[in-house]
Amino acid sequence: MDPLLFAFFPAALALILTPGPDMMFCLGQGLAAGPRPALAAAFGVSVGALLHALAAGLGLAALIAAWPAAFEAIRWLGVAFLVWVVWRTLNSPLGAKAGVAIRPARAFRDGLICNLTNPKVILFMLAFLPQFVRLSAPVLPQFLLMGAFIAAGAMAVNGTVGAFAGGLGRRMAASPTLERGLRYATATLFGALAVRLALERR
Repeated sequence: MDPLLFAFFPAALALILTPGPDMMFCLGQGLAAGPRPALAAAFGVSVGALLHALAAGLGLAALIAAWPAAFEAIRWLGVAFLVWVVWRTLNSPLGAKAGVAIRPARAFRDGLICNLTNPKVILFMLAFLPQFVRLSAPVLPQFLLMGAFIAAGAMAVNGTVGAFAGGLGRRMAASPTLERGLRYATATLFGALAVRLALERR
């Protein structure tokens, strides 16, 4: 195995296990809609990570990071999306009706959007992945290999967190009082992600 890739795997695994916006988003999806939508959201996040790696390998991410207006536009799109998720969570019942309210296809789309509209992921891919690229070999396949590893690891970790939260949320939602409290708590979690993204600077 290439020594650079051998060094990449444990470093990437440590980053995947560190709680971040994607993990919190999948946690919120699980609480709001149950295990299946949570797993779909985790899959959307993982596809987004792979697309970010592809963009970094093609040089598109560097262009976006170098253009402040594009960077800010992506950031505020992410904020607007999370605010919309807060509104939807507050106005959608959890528990038995949640599987209808948030279908896996929509949860996948939401996870994908959440990941793609986080400009910090762009900067992360640009700062982290090139450290493990060997310039004597084709660059794009290396980016894709590392992106695939990050995507697979993120799917395993975020999917587990979301599925566990989904099972817990389904049990808590059996009580109308707990359902209402759980809905507010989930909306607060998404709102905190929106505030965090709004306050972030490059």
